[in-house]
Amino acid sequence: MAITASAVKELRDKTNAGMMECKKALTETNGDLDAAVKLLREKGIVKAGKRSDRETSEGIIAASVNTDSSAGVLVEVNCETDFVAKNENFTNFVEEVTGIIAEGAADSAEAALALTSGEGTVEDTLKAKFIELGEVIAVKRVTRFETAGTGSVASYIHMGGKVGVLIEVSCEKAETTSADTFQTLLKDITLHVAAANPAGLTRDDIDASVVEEENEINRKQLEAEGKPANIIDKILVGKINKFYSEQCLVEQAFVKDPDTSISKLLEAKGKELGDTLEIKRYARFSVGA
Repeated sequence: MAITASAVKELRDKTNAGMMECKKALTETNGDLDAAVKLLREKGIVKAGKRSDRETSEGIIAASVNTDSSAGVLVEVNCETDFVAKNENFTNFVEEVTGIIAEGAADSAEAALALTSGEGTVEDTLKAKFIELGEVIAVKRVTRFETAGTGSVASYIHMGGKVGVLIEVSCEKAETTSADTFQTLLKDITLHVAAANPAGLTRDDIDASVVEEENEINRKQLEAEGKPANIIDKILVGKINKFYSEQCLVEQAFVKDPDTSISKLLEAKGKELGDTLEIKRYARFSVGA
């Protein structure tokens, strides 16, 4: 008998199983909904839905950048234990899923789940992998960058997938993107972001409430030290500037050369290349964070 879309949806709602699994179960049971539910339970597919609230705080981060470096994705896929996260089966699976997400142009975890994977979707493959590994597998987050003009996207995976970075750096000349100096700069900046963990790209990215709290803490400390009121405001300016230099990527001291800020590094490499370079955006994922 023909299996209707509404029947498939009803079975999915009852079992949380994938679309293709539901369709196969209904086909095998001639459209009998209760029998299909029983069949899925016997296969263990329903268990993934029942355990979906289990904590998935382990996992790995992967990245994929296309051949001309004009687009890339950063993906975090979680599981329940570090044992599975280090399993070659799981790491190969994450690499495969990341490739699907990159090719499918997904820019969120929700969009990634709906992408086609084999005869079903990415969501279906996650549930199938649950059956295989015995742990809930989840795409936690996805970030996708595409260059709007001239420039490149680059990625870096640190600590075996525990930390991942994606950046976009713009320039004005097309030939700059293939220059060794530019490629080295991209690598250096991704390494820096992984190590320094900036809170934002510029001062505009730091929440005003965070700055206000920092100022309040510093003010109370200075008052406790007995500093005069007319001096405190001047000291606060210096302290908040130091705070920004530690938190904002473009103001941070370059990890490979603490005497040079990231903005100064960009300026120096730009002069070397005869171009203007700018970090347009970055993303940094840390497993479980």
